[in-house]
Amino acid sequence: MVLGIVIFLVAYALIVSEKMDKTIPSMLGAAAMVIFGVAGFPELLTKIDLNVLGLLIGMMVIVNIMSTTGAFEWVAVKIARQTRGNGVLVMLEFMVATAVISAFMDNVTTIILMAPVTILITQLLSLPTVPFLILEAIFSNIGGTATLIGDPPNILIGASCNLSFNSFLLNLGPVVLIIMVVSLLVVLFVQRKQLKTSKEAVEQVAMTEPSRAILHPKRLTRALIVFAIVLLGFFFSRLIDIEPGLIAIAGAFVMALACGVEVPHMLEKVEWSTIMFFCGLFMMVGALEEKHVFSTLGQYMVDLTRGNFALTMMIILWGGALLSAIIDNIPLVIAMIPLIKSIIPVFAKQMGIEGMEEAISLQVAQPLFWALALGACLGGNGTLIGASANVVISQIARKNNYPLSFKRFTMYGFPMMLLSLVISSVYLYLRYIR
Repeated sequence: MVLGIVIFLVAYALIVSEKMDKTIPSMLGAAAMVIFGVAGFPELLTKIDLNVLGLLIGMMVIVNIMSTTGAFEWVAVKIARQTRGNGVLVMLEFMVATAVISAFMDNVTTIILMAPVTILITQLLSLPTVPFLILEAIFSNIGGTATLIGDPPNILIGASCNLSFNSFLLNLGPVVLIIMVVSLLVVLFVQRKQLKTSKEAVEQVAMTEPSRAILHPKRLTRALIVFAIVLLGFFFSRLIDIEPGLIAIAGAFVMALACGVEVPHMLEKVEWSTIMFFCGLFMMVGALEEKHVFSTLGQYMVDLTRGNFALTMMIILWGGALLSAIIDNIPLVIAMIPLIKSIIPVFAKQMGIEGMEEAISLQVAQPLFWALALGACLGGNGTLIGASANVVISQIARKNNYPLSFKRFTMYGFPMMLLSLVISSVYLYLRYIR
């Protein structure tokens, strides 16, 4: 366990230092876990989340095919004209749209779709691109917290505890809405001086014609039809029992066939360095999971509460958030779910209820899972590697010559994370304790 933690911390320090490409320490860290006997290579391969990788690869291909039609340029020009070049309105519209879309679509997918449009519109209006991209990732993570399908940790919690889509929406929707509104007000106040657009940029926007941005109308029509089917597949993935990763991959190849795009050219557009970074990260975290690092830390957190339900809930919220800021939240949630289930009978007995399932069905124990969902999802905003959406946005930014450093993301993300956790703490206490 100790050796695994040391390897992870060294790799993490190299990732944070940004002295080299993030993929290098990620893959070397995974290799070190095997070489030094922390975990076996076959076991680590099973820790790679192929659903996440499939989703990433599929959506990268889909977005790149759609980008050849001029669709993103059309959206950028349309928004620029609609807001008349007002930087505050542009940021307001983009952040709200990102949060809302992320509630009903995986946040990584949302980022892959929104980032190209954001870069185009900020270039068009001479607005600061990097702050827009960082805040887009942050609001994507906030919006994805609201529903069962918005963020992978919620899917895991819902599937493990038989919690419905409506349960997530009714219990997490209100607090996410509050967090989104407060965060938006804070962001607009802090960023207001940077959101001023020049007179020349506004005049240039007024002269643009959105329809001229469309380069291949027929290809766009076919791509939109396939994309609509893919979105429907995401929305009903649980009903049809097909993972979103498979839907994205299949949709990418169907779109390539329908639009006449060659497969080798299509695969060249995939950000393979991002994919390899995730593979290494999944394997390193999986090795720690094999050594029960997360269960040990979680048990230690729960022991501190001495049977106090409110304190346990707050430790799950804040502990989950702080851990999610430095490691991937998916394996963290996987480790925390059985831990929470193991302590539910203790609290159920105090309330005169027998059995864990009855406690969950009577909603006595559900606040612990809402605390876990809020902590895991919102904690991802704390650092650049806290959530998959953050890593993806940094890769897109780098590809477009907008370097996004770990330090700069943290300067935006960590205060936003603290703000959202304070609001969540007040909400959980007032709704479930008082």
